[in-house]
Amino acid sequence: MPFVPALHAEWIKVRTLRPLLGALLAVPLLTASFSALAGADESDGTGFDALYSAFFGVSFGQIAAVTFGAQAVAAEFREGALRVSLTAMPDRWRWFAAKAVAVGVPALAVGLVTGGVTLAVGKAVLGSRWSGVTGAEALRGVVGCGVYLALMALLAAGLTALLRSGVATLGILIPFLLIVSFVVGGVSGGAADYLPDRAGQVALRDTWDGALGPWTGLAVTAAWAAAALCAGAWSVRRRDA
Repeated sequence: MPFVPALHAEWIKVRTLRPLLGALLAVPLLTASFSALAGADESDGTGFDALYSAFFGVSFGQIAAVTFGAQAVAAEFREGALRVSLTAMPDRWRWFAAKAVAVGVPALAVGLVTGGVTLAVGKAVLGSRWSGVTGAEALRGVVGCGVYLALMALLAAGLTALLRSGVATLGILIPFLLIVSFVVGGVSGGAADYLPDRAGQVALRDTWDGALGPWTGLAVTAAWAAAALCAGAWSVRRRDA
């Protein structure tokens, strides 16, 4: 089977499985809701970052994004579904590439919509505190939000293919992301800056202290996602269906 029909088949799975659609819909809902709550805090003292305050909810919306990525791949390891998929598409590399595109493209589309909605909500809630943010910074926040959420979904997809379990993947990623975001969040200038969420979320900040900038930070997150996808592809190629 050529790549395009394989991609079409994977896209049908994404849009017909309700848990996957539910996870995608939860991304903008969680992100915008928690950003609104963060923006409602009227404190704007030293270190206040209006752009990051507007996109604060991404720390929660990414949980729905990784859930989408994990569930999209985990469905293949239930009740022999992977054997059926590989019967239709014997080339395992091509099949996994189609799966990755079917995860990444809708995650990016939803992420960009999430970025636009969250920006509008955050700007409205922050009011006069938003005045220092330029149009270029706001655009970077929207694009960075979309790219970051897509990369986190792909990271989860690759890890799930390696572990062959969505539960195991979420059991690793969700505590990891929450710990990094809320416990290690104040650490900068060290190895913590190169963790996938810390690096990628630099694009959502007006100011930053670490070695990474907005686009280099997203590049680090992309490297994490690429490594996970390569490991997942290796597992699919080498292990029995």
